[in-house]
Amino acid sequence: MNSLVKWALAVFVLVSIILNIVLLGIHTNRAPKCSTQRLHPLKRAHDERSLAFADLTREEYLQVQQYLLRQKDLDLSTNQITKPSENFLFLIELSLPKKAGALAYLDGKGAKPSREATAVVFYGKQGYIKEYIVGPLPNPTYHRDVTMERYKTELPINARTVTIGEYVMIFTFIEKIFSKLEKLMKESFDVGPGKTLNGFEQMPRGVQSGDRKTWISFFRDMAGMYIHPVGFEVLLNHESVNASGWKVERLLYNGQYFNTVEELKQKYDAGSVKKIVYKESPDYGSLKPRSTPLQIGPQLFYAEGKRYSISHNHVLYLDWSFAFGLSSLTGMRVFDVRFKGERIIYELSVQEAMSVYGSVTPGMILTKFLDTSIGIGRFAHELVRGVDCPYEATYVDTYRYIDVPAPARFRNSICVFEHNMGQPLRRHFSDFFHNNYGGMVNNALVFRTITAIGNYDYMWDFIFYQSGSVEAKVHATGYISSSYLVDGSLRHGHQVAENVLGNIHTHFINFKVDLDVLGVNNYFQTKDMEYVNVSLPWKPDHYSMVPQLVEKQLTTEQEAALRYDTKTPRYLHIASNKTNRWGHQRSYRLQVFSFTGDHLPESQPEERAMSWARYKVAVTKHKDLEQTSSSLYSQNNIWSPSVDFSKYIEDNESIEDEDLVAWVTTGFLHIPHSEDIPNTVAVGNGGGVLLRPHNYFDEDPSIHSTDGVYFTPGSEDSCENNRMACLNQDRCSPVLEPFTYHGFEGVMKFTDSV
Repeated sequence: MNSLVKWALAVFVLVSIILNIVLLGIHTNRAPKCSTQRLHPLKRAHDERSLAFADLTREEYLQVQQYLLRQKDLDLSTNQITKPSENFLFLIELSLPKKAGALAYLDGKGAKPSREATAVVFYGKQGYIKEYIVGPLPNPTYHRDVTMERYKTELPINARTVTIGEYVMIFTFIEKIFSKLEKLMKESFDVGPGKTLNGFEQMPRGVQSGDRKTWISFFRDMAGMYIHPVGFEVLLNHESVNASGWKVERLLYNGQYFNTVEELKQKYDAGSVKKIVYKESPDYGSLKPRSTPLQIGPQLFYAEGKRYSISHNHVLYLDWSFAFGLSSLTGMRVFDVRFKGERIIYELSVQEAMSVYGSVTPGMILTKFLDTSIGIGRFAHELVRGVDCPYEATYVDTYRYIDVPAPARFRNSICVFEHNMGQPLRRHFSDFFHNNYGGMVNNALVFRTITAIGNYDYMWDFIFYQSGSVEAKVHATGYISSSYLVDGSLRHGHQVAENVLGNIHTHFINFKVDLDVLGVNNYFQTKDMEYVNVSLPWKPDHYSMVPQLVEKQLTTEQEAALRYDTKTPRYLHIASNKTNRWGHQRSYRLQVFSFTGDHLPESQPEERAMSWARYKVAVTKHKDLEQTSSSLYSQNNIWSPSVDFSKYIEDNESIEDEDLVAWVTTGFLHIPHSEDIPNTVAVGNGGGVLLRPHNYFDEDPSIHSTDGVYFTPGSEDSCENNRMACLNQDRCSPVLEPFTYHGFEGVMKFTDSV
């Protein structure tokens, strides 16, 4: 062996030894995996009585469906593309128990309420809609028509939501229109084999009760279709449950109206219309990142296991506990919310999301979206781990039965996580005299779902703070709705792309807040301030304007209906008749964060279907039959609403020493701008309500939290009252679940299935 080879072997051995030493060092210094087990016991035990509010299980949905199908006199279909002329089982979901019985059960003073479902049937053959109670669950044996009991009126068939079966018929009808306008469609929009346009509907569907006439606007078939309008709209009369009775009543092409398809075709071919000439559009609606992903951002992980627990539909978190559900119609809701074992809230729920648009083109000039009529919770798809919620959040599956042939599973459609809110909950650095630092990180529990309703994505959060406060808030993101730019368009928004107007619109969100402050016998009080001119006690001839507390107790529902167009007291309270240590009534404050635009004038015929939006806060006496502020039928029978919230206030009942419900409206005005392309960001686009203890406790309850930090000069590195001082000794690396996503399994499918 020559010397060169010997030297090469020696170098190889030396490098190998060095690499092994380095790798051994890296392995030795690698942080251990964080514990996935909770290091400290929960403060309370889970309570299976929360199941009284649990969404129906897959098995329960199937039991209700099969029971109803066995009732031959109902003559029901569950086919995915059932025609409007047939009888269709549209919706099944939990029928909430009556409050008095539920409270008795929760408090160990009564029997378990009967578990029942609500079923909605569109009777196309007979021309009406019915709602049934089906029970008991499991294994139902009865059904009862509750339509008149709930709505005090019959529900006409034209009040129904457009089903997948009806959409299939609409698509077929539209294809026939396209085929008659083959030359125009090709030259103006490049429609041909394998290339089409996508439709987006105006709602409400007409201008008066009984109408089912929908303006359909068309958009390019590309990413972010909602911001690619083409300037072509069709008014379809589909009042008949049979497509043979449908017809086109008007068309809009490049700002010009036509009475028939034939008229448009004839004038286009004759060259007597101002034509749209197809031009390929840049892909500005795509959400694909324009830059290559580089360094990953900050991540949340639990160094000592999760401090919350979920069992069925029951959540425990430090001093908090609550039950939860997700309605297909109204979305997220929680019940029996307790702090330190005391019930604070009976129900906190989303009720409605409404938008009113402005435009000169027909597809948006009348548009007033009421999302419950489509289904807010219906569109809660799978949440993306690490983006929609922190990677290490707990994800919960939900099941729904709405416009489907069988119950559908939506994986990971709710997430729960504890979150450092990024600022102290409280703190003080004492610079004078007694030098010390005392503070507490604002760790809170977030309960979230996100609903993608057409173009908009609403992020719904219920947040539980260690100070005893609960926040309900919403942020909007997704795509704006847009229209084709024509003369006069700029009075209703801003241009955001070539020939594209971002249309001005409002967002109004309604929450139901059923606070039970130390029981159901509560009062509604307001507090504010006023300046009074007072004489100084030590200098009587000198006066000064001094703030003074102004308190009032409101006595009736009409007095407690606080309109948006009037000055509202800044402190609103649901109070008990019990006092704290200092003699003040124990209460919870409603603090509303809202940037809404103006509400639709009450002179408008559609306004009664959204009359809840008149009020920043309205407080009513609790009634089981006043369960929601809107309904499934508000959108498509907007001129004769089955639920008119203003009627809840009209009877003007006493609200003193009563079980009270606060209906809170929040939201924002959206004037779209260029930064809404491609997507509206959530920052600044939202609103909510904070429920805060006000003289409810004798002191801030967070002072008892183990998250508190305190130190004095010389004790900065002591771990006794400062876990932060020991954090570098507790290093560990997170245990991560693999990234998966199944959200596309739950998208709407316009195919034949049973």
